[in-house]
Amino acid sequence: GRKFRAFTAKHLDELTARAGLSEQERLETRAVATVLPFRTNAYVIEELIDWSAAPDDPIYRLVFPMADMLPAQDVAELAGLLRREAPKAEIDAAAHKVRMRLNPHPAGQMELNIPSFGDGKIPGLQHKYDETVLYFPKQGQTCHAYCTYCFRWAQFVGEPDLKMAGDDSHQLRDYLLAHPEVTSVLFTGGDAMIMGEPVLRRYVEPLLDLEQLESIRIGTKSLAYWPQKFVTDPDADAMLGLFEQVVESGKNLAFMAHFTHPRELEPLVVTEAVRRIRDTGAVIRTQAPLIRTINDDPDAWKSMWRTQTRMGMVPYYMFVERDTGPQDYFAVPLGRAYEIFQTAYKDVAGLSRTVRGPSMSATPGKVCVDGVLELFGEKVFALHFIQCRDSDLVGKPFFAKYDPEAVWLDDLKPAFADRFPWQ
Repeated sequence: GRKFRAFTAKHLDELTARAGLSEQERLETRAVATVLPFRTNAYVIEELIDWSAAPDDPIYRLVFPMADMLPAQDVAELAGLLRREAPKAEIDAAAHKVRMRLNPHPAGQMELNIPSFGDGKIPGLQHKYDETVLYFPKQGQTCHAYCTYCFRWAQFVGEPDLKMAGDDSHQLRDYLLAHPEVTSVLFTGGDAMIMGEPVLRRYVEPLLDLEQLESIRIGTKSLAYWPQKFVTDPDADAMLGLFEQVVESGKNLAFMAHFTHPRELEPLVVTEAVRRIRDTGAVIRTQAPLIRTINDDPDAWKSMWRTQTRMGMVPYYMFVERDTGPQDYFAVPLGRAYEIFQTAYKDVAGLSRTVRGPSMSATPGKVCVDGVLELFGEKVFALHFIQCRDSDLVGKPFFAKYDPEAVWLDDLKPAFADRFPWQ
């Protein structure tokens, strides 16, 4: 198999020229990339992007920054600095100011999700819901390629104060033992599958004898961006052996695979990677956010869910684009999001109807939009918590006034009450 080759911001000018961008457009793209991270690889460039359709091709838009992702004034200022070859420190300072206006850590991640333990806090650990702990392995805080919509963008911009990362698996184990209510650990990032097998093993193996754990989850985009990880990479067989060890220990090993567009499922190497992972006993669940200009079409979701089910994967979540980064550029109004979900959902068989959504991972919890209806003469959103900081609210319905412009929970106002249940 071909070796992995990454492309970063230093390659942007030649790649955007391939997409037909003018010199000014290429400069503005580079300006956006001083604020938001850019990284892709040869597989994405040669196998997934339709260059004849770029820059409008959905996979191109999935990985390449666009000039209008940020306010025009900010882009103009940064482009001016690049044009006059300003010192790096000056460019970095200007980019930092823009980042701080983009809500780099949404939903209270830094303030509400990081628990105190022992003499302080455990680096790289989040505990938002009773049953689940998230862990950010230090060596897994990058990806094979970055999605332009990624809500973890702040992990990748080189600012230590914005980064979450830990490298002490024994500290993680101690925390779990002190919190027997935790039954699931999710390794996230970044992407745990950027790590080699020996490194991932150091984090996973100490957890395998913990009886309280029912599942170990790995959040990953690798099946879409570098499926060779499980087929032809030098440690592919060893990695699959580790997966088998997790399953043999009695844990459910769940791959939380991110597929954003049907084209990511087409290459034969993806089919082979999925087969090899499933042969270890692992379950592959699929999820992605609904993203304007990339997959805001019910046919795209219908195709993905059907193909994933046929391949033996389990459709799991349609997310709503989070309130961070270039949200205004990518967000789909909640009413339209529900319409897209429902239109796709009604045309798939029962095995694909494991999927939930549209779901917002907001500060109080995961809120699902169940529908738009009229009650007592008022048009409202029907919603419920799939997961919540307050576990007593899980599964309970509530209502919000219909707003055709609303794209996030904070845009909504309660219906038939003076406040929402968590307020």
